[in-house]
Amino acid sequence: MTENSKGDTPTNLQEDDAVAALSALAHKDRLAAFRLILTAMPEGLPSGQIAKDLSIAPTRMSFHLATLERAGLLTAQREGRVVRYAIAPHTMRGLLHFLTQDCCNGDPTLCLDLNPFPCR
Repeated sequence: MTENSKGDTPTNLQEDDAVAALSALAHKDRLAAFRLILTAMPEGLPSGQIAKDLSIAPTRMSFHLATLERAGLLTAQREGRVVRYAIAPHTMRGLLHFLTQDCCNGDPTLCLDLNPFPCR
């Protein structure tokens, strides 16, 4: 994956990166955590709060959050004894771009509502 320091433009995901990200999201607890953390952009949420809000045991939630982090979808920042997880916007945008880059046969006017990024 190509790193993007600002997070404002999509990372250029390769197929293997997209598969890893989609695989990480393909679990109901991880998907729920990802969607919850999205609501707290850009600051993110402490892992304990995520576990509490989703009624998931903290150790199980830590496993799921680590999976999302390894896939590049989350960043983790330690604040004393607390780990705060936030969305990695460049990867999220890169995944959306990867999924939609060839839509509409290159005519961006056909898919304006579906594609947050211009077609090639």
